[in-house]
Amino acid sequence: MFDYLIVGSGLSGAVFAREATARGRRCLVIEKRKQVGGNVRCENREGINVHLYGAHIFHANSREVWDYVNRLTPFNHFVNSPIACFRGRLFNLPFNMNTFYQLWGCITPDEAREKIARQIQEANIPGEPRNLEEQALALCGKDIYLHLIKGYTEKQWGRDATALPPEIIRRVPLRYTFDNNYFNDPYQGIPVGGYNRLVEALLQGVEVKTGVDFFDDLPYFQGVADKILYTGRLDDFFHRSLGALEYRSLHFEHEFLPRPDFQGNAVVNYTAREVPYTRIIEHKHFEFGNQPHTVITREFPDEYSQDREPYYPVNDARNEKLRADYQQLAKACEKVIFRGRLAEYKYHDMDDAVASILQLVKTEFP
Repeated sequence: MFDYLIVGSGLSGAVFAREATARGRRCLVIEKRKQVGGNVRCENREGINVHLYGAHIFHANSREVWDYVNRLTPFNHFVNSPIACFRGRLFNLPFNMNTFYQLWGCITPDEAREKIARQIQEANIPGEPRNLEEQALALCGKDIYLHLIKGYTEKQWGRDATALPPEIIRRVPLRYTFDNNYFNDPYQGIPVGGYNRLVEALLQGVEVKTGVDFFDDLPYFQGVADKILYTGRLDDFFHRSLGALEYRSLHFEHEFLPRPDFQGNAVVNYTAREVPYTRIIEHKHFEFGNQPHTVITREFPDEYSQDREPYYPVNDARNEKLRADYQQLAKACEKVIFRGRLAEYKYHDMDDAVASILQLVKTEFP
């Protein structure tokens, strides 16, 4: 009936559907949620596009990727400059000269470098760091670690920093300029009118069925198309026959407020462990809104279970081995293409997801 069955309507599935359809292939997209878009889905509340599944800020190094999404819908010039709040004190992110001035009163880069070097020396981490705490102290010293890394990371992963592997924090970006732009990528912005417009443009002319779970009727869906692009959980595809891959989850509390502004910034991180959420998002600032009201979202890290959405893969040694074992099984599935953060058990930025599919298209339709 179809050339391709596409399981999932997030960016990976939607980009592939568009490109395959443009090349004359018959595609069916199925989505288990009631709306398309995956985690970039927005909901318009009183004229404000609310990012339902956390802040999504598109940034890219690739001009090809940036031009591709902008041909579908125009993007604005939003630049992500988050703020960190630690016990009532505010700091600029990423760690830059503004941060160092707020922490220590440093005015010059040399002062900041000297301060950080002294604290690294005082941390006196012997040999290879054994855990995340030692790794962070060896990279940036105690003040940045205690104020801006420790509590946030422990909340994010649900464990003490001393129980987390050092690989989670391979580097700490220290920027010795007064630059609050979180990303180094040259292209950055938000779709004008929200991400739904981008997804709708991608899926225009494609047959889509929502509220449909691939696993509810496997024999039918496995036979409905010549090939399958699968973007769901990698271990689910194989019925967790080798064991379950681990994730961290999130939950969100959205709140409408009858005031024009709540925090003056799109993203404020809360880095103290005693604050249960990791950040508050104020959605109107993504699109420079001037509404007389606002909507905020508190983002809470959570344990993953089968009734919760998987967000972050737990890339420790056990899960990396299990991922590799499942990928060996995937290689034997000749008619199935595994793409996306869940199917590859890898955290993808949005530009990475788009770039990966555009590369796939070049090999799938030479």
